[in-house]
Amino acid sequence: MPAVALALAALVAAPAAAAAGAASARPANGSGAAAAGAVSRTDLTLELRRGGVLHVKEQITYTGDVRRTLLTRTRHDDSDDRLYRVTGFKGDGRLAGDTITLTGNGSATIEYDVAGTVTPVGGGEELRWYAVNGWSVPVQNAVVHLTGPAPLQSLSCFAGDLTSVIGCTAASMDESGTRAEFEQQGLGPGQALTVVAGFPKSATGGRPILERRFELANAFTVNAVTGGALLGLLVLLLGGVGLLYWTRGRDARVLGSESGQVTGVSGGHFAPPDGVRPGQIGTLIDEQADVIDVTASIVDLAVRGFVHIEEQQRTTYETPDWLLVKVPGAPLAELLDYERALYRAIFDGRDSVLLSELHGSFAAGLGKVRDALYRDVVAQGWFARRPDSVRTRWTTIGIALIGLGVLATVLLAWFTTYGLLGLALIIAGGALAAGGQYMPAKTAKGAAALAHTLGFRDHLASGELGDVPAAQRVELFSRYLPYAVVFDNVDRWARVVASVNGNGQQADNLYWYHGPAEWDLSRFADSMRTFTLTTSGAISTSRQFRRPL
Repeated sequence: MPAVALALAALVAAPAAAAAGAASARPANGSGAAAAGAVSRTDLTLELRRGGVLHVKEQITYTGDVRRTLLTRTRHDDSDDRLYRVTGFKGDGRLAGDTITLTGNGSATIEYDVAGTVTPVGGGEELRWYAVNGWSVPVQNAVVHLTGPAPLQSLSCFAGDLTSVIGCTAASMDESGTRAEFEQQGLGPGQALTVVAGFPKSATGGRPILERRFELANAFTVNAVTGGALLGLLVLLLGGVGLLYWTRGRDARVLGSESGQVTGVSGGHFAPPDGVRPGQIGTLIDEQADVIDVTASIVDLAVRGFVHIEEQQRTTYETPDWLLVKVPGAPLAELLDYERALYRAIFDGRDSVLLSELHGSFAAGLGKVRDALYRDVVAQGWFARRPDSVRTRWTTIGIALIGLGVLATVLLAWFTTYGLLGLALIIAGGALAAGGQYMPAKTAKGAAALAHTLGFRDHLASGELGDVPAAQRVELFSRYLPYAVVFDNVDRWARVVASVNGNGQQADNLYWYHGPAEWDLSRFADSMRTFTLTTSGAISTSRQFRRPL
């Protein structure tokens, strides 16, 4: 056994001696550090006990104020850190967190236990512990004595950084193989003396303590398991969103016999589908009470004799403006709720108002117009619930699902490598929030009204005037104009209106629209286009309305 000890000592002493010689070649650095404090000698007794707990007793001789930071964590692999739990500290010095502070000159004795130093390896167990480490000053001489619950099978030691492969000054074991001794001359600040010893299988039953290290790349690991789970979850969640739309967001089916055709009535008059007014049609088509619906309703009020529109005289560089005037004696009782709310918002107790002056109470009144329009389409039986409420509910659920997905992603990424799965919830929530805009569903009656509406739109787009008596054309084509505003066909239909008067000839004004001096109907199309754009702009400045995207 002495031969084994000598061989081991010779094996580890040669490189260590070279390192020690290199260290001795730098006396200036060593003496400078010593002046600030140093550990002249530290003797450690390590006792490995059952359960893999290492009991440590240190006797330290030092000068000056010195600190030692106990090692409690090292990198184990790409995903985990290895923890060393230090408990039961007692003795001289002051322990704050993981740092021991010794002051003055003299000696100190400390004791503590370390868990997590043993690893099952092959057919045995391996103890690896950084016996001397974390000193803020040089350590001139370190000696470590190790005993365990079973005979030693192997031993080695390293000096320098934690990952150093340079052997220590000396390592040996006694003849019985139950006690080992390690020695190192000259350790710089922060350097370590690492001792490694092999024991028989199950000698202590100790195991390493591992803790997953958070790294963004690890949190979103893509492999067969995480990728497959993400794909499966996406299919499930997006399929659920699609099923929701299919069952809750689709319009009720309408039989072909229910869709009807847009045809003329007696005398050549063409009626809007089911007597539906422009604001109602706009809300029915896109399921939103928006700017264009209100603009069309203002034109409709004028065409039907409730409001008179007077274009104001202006110079070339002045902003165009219009005066909206109440028509005396108009049958206000015939107005629908949303039209009455709009009428009140426009005039607010006045007999006339410039379009440029519509603000304040007008903006506040538009909220009532919008609410009344949504109530109206429900009262008509076209929707079972208010479209805006349906959109809000599903969009809110989608946003909540996004929030849940963000929380799940953070938790999964922090504690596991399945952070990708949380992204599936975020994607599904985004799909539901975006799809919430399409969730309002028309009833069978609403779908039938829409079919009539689309037929009427095609009729207006075709430009077929039909066999309409000349005396009735101005009134009839004016009645169509608000619908053309909703259908985004105002330019063409305004030209149609401007093309005739009661005798089929050009006129200076319409019964509901007057231009300034030297203005005639040849300019009506441009005036109408500018009026609708200006009115839409005035409405869209209200918080109650925004232009649809």
